Amino acid sequence: MEKIKDALEKAKEKALTSKAPEVSTSAASTSNYIQAEPTPESVLEHANETNISAISYTNTKTVELNPQHLEKNRIVAYNKSESVTWIFDKLRTQVLQKMQENNWKTLAILSPTPASGKSFVAINLAISIANQPQKTAMLVDFDLRKPRVAKYLGIECELSLNDYLENRAQLHEILINPGLPHLVILPTMKPVSHPAEVLSSAKVNALMQDIASRYESRIVIYDLPPILNADDALIMLKKVDCALLVVGNGMVKETEIEEAMHHIPKDKLLGVVLNKAEVGVEEYYY
Repeated sequence: MEKIKDALEKAKEKALTSKAPEVSTSAASTSNYIQAEPTPESVLEHANETNISAISYTNTKTVELNPQHLEKNRIVAYNKSESVTWIFDKLRTQVLQKMQENNWKTLAILSPTPASGKSFVAINLAISIANQPQKTAMLVDFDLRKPRVAKYLGIECELSLNDYLENRAQLHEILINPGLPHLVILPTMKPVSHPAEVLSSAKVNALMQDIASRYESRIVIYDLPPILNADDALIMLKKVDCALLVVGNGMVKETEIEEAMHHIPKDKLLGVVLNKAEVGVEEYYY
């Protein structure tokens, strides 16, 4: 544990460091964006960007989430009465301040190795950002090897990113509004073959350009695979504005933290999140 603390101290020298909560629930470089041509999507196209409360969902499927399922999976930011939500609100404030300073709109959430709780952090942070009055959030499950976002949220859907990638669905058909006014989820329901090649494709590049440029208020969060287990995250780091590295307490070695940080460009690393939650995690195969 002391070695992890030492490694995190090194991270402080070049980025903010934040801690995720200990939860005792059951199962505990500015980018230039080109405005995309108008097409049907989740949110009303003529929504007034100066009045985010005017945004309404027309083409997007709305799914009401189960509070018990969220509690089981430690999705605490959904319930503002939870005492630990302030930790993600604090992380949100730190992240948004840095992103606004640099006019950044896209954020990758990744970890050195499996079982660090990156999806847990990504989901809670996305919800917290969506609760911020001046921002909207889109959470994209780009862990094409072992997608988890839909499972943790309890979302079941007929169409997902899998169908979009295989040209069986349009973008507005696969987006989900989880009952929160300013949040949209782009779920992946099953693993994708040859994920690195898919993430390098022109189709994914066009998708990322589209969703990032559509609304001035939008922050796009990408849940990515562990950076040391495959090259998917390395491919994506070239395409996003910034990144947060999630380190699981007791789940990662000091050398793994340092190696992961070596792969993330210094000007893109917002910080390191020490996830201290006790997590029951399924094995993660690569």
